[in-house]
Amino acid sequence: MKTFDLSAVQQALRAADCAGWLFCDVFSRDPMAYRILGLDGSAKVSRRWFYYVPCEGEPVKLAHRVEPHRLDGLPGRQQHYLAWTELHEALRRMLAGGGKVAMQYSALNQVPTVAVVDAGTVELVRSCGVEVVSSADLVQRFEAVTDEDGFSSHCETGDVVQRIKDEAFELMNKAIHESGPITEHDVKEFVLARFREEGVTSDGASPIVGFNDHPADPHFEPTLDNAYHLHHGDTILLDLWARRANPPGIYYDITWCGFAGESPPALYREIFGVVCRARDAALDFVRQRFTAGEPCRGWEVDQVARRVVEQAGHGREFLHRTGHSIGIEVHGRGANIDGLETRDDRLLVPGTCFSLEPGIYLAGRMAVRTEIDVFLTLAGGVEVCGPIQDRLVLIG
Repeated sequence: MKTFDLSAVQQALRAADCAGWLFCDVFSRDPMAYRILGLDGSAKVSRRWFYYVPCEGEPVKLAHRVEPHRLDGLPGRQQHYLAWTELHEALRRMLAGGGKVAMQYSALNQVPTVAVVDAGTVELVRSCGVEVVSSADLVQRFEAVTDEDGFSSHCETGDVVQRIKDEAFELMNKAIHESGPITEHDVKEFVLARFREEGVTSDGASPIVGFNDHPADPHFEPTLDNAYHLHHGDTILLDLWARRANPPGIYYDITWCGFAGESPPALYREIFGVVCRARDAALDFVRQRFTAGEPCRGWEVDQVARRVVEQAGHGREFLHRTGHSIGIEVHGRGANIDGLETRDDRLLVPGTCFSLEPGIYLAGRMAVRTEIDVFLTLAGGVEVCGPIQDRLVLIG
């Protein structure tokens, strides 16, 4: 568990021209608050608490008398309330200075991974005479940025995941030639077993193993009931993600495509080539921006990749954003590579990781996706750990 760094938070608030950052929770709705503040996120929380960190001076803790010790581990002046009227009055006193107050809120819900504060609480805080602004950039700074140890954990897990990916393709190859029928579910269970053996975890989530039309559903999950058997001539998609289990590391998340045979269909080769070009164009754009010291925003990178797919005539079949933030959660709290589902205007910053994973999904027929992870090192480097797929894996 990280220790709350009051000095760093106040410095970031001054840089963002914010009067303060108001954390609040009930029923454990905001995991970001617990991690940033270094609080125990597993504790039962049945009463509202607030913690206000001003850009200068002493923080203020506000907890209910039923749970009076909820914020004891944090610096600042402790206050308690009993009735809702006392809560409202305490908030008015706490925020009396006015100005911009950051909360886990997002205007128009443009950053849904951060927008966990309910509308009523935002209304209550605004009634105290302050302007509520999004804490998305602050959350990225304190949730998504990691150090060299985080980068190392990402790369080490990458070695494991890449090896298991190769083993999964070899398992399918042997099934075609020697061992007999194998299903998508069989391959999924093989991957999960290997994760356990290697000390990595996907936190209970299933890898995506899809043949033919199944991965045209981007989040297809094989089960005993729906799984296809692998046959010669099938298209194959593997999407694997994992992190070091203990201590928690940074996730590594990849997607590779293959074919059971020596001569993939022309359409399959075509769309695979399109997504590879889109991925590479996005990566080149990020590298160019960082080399030049120019700002680079999530939505801009998405548009670079999407333009390649659109120009190839498959824009309507690219069903999702180009990528997502990666941290100790596979979908992290940093900037997403997204100009489609939302317009993520956050800067890509050193110390963060994100995926680039353009895809083309032909309903009822086939699908391709290629996925790499881009790690922006604290030194300003743009790194991709492990190989980047540039040709289909052919088995059988």
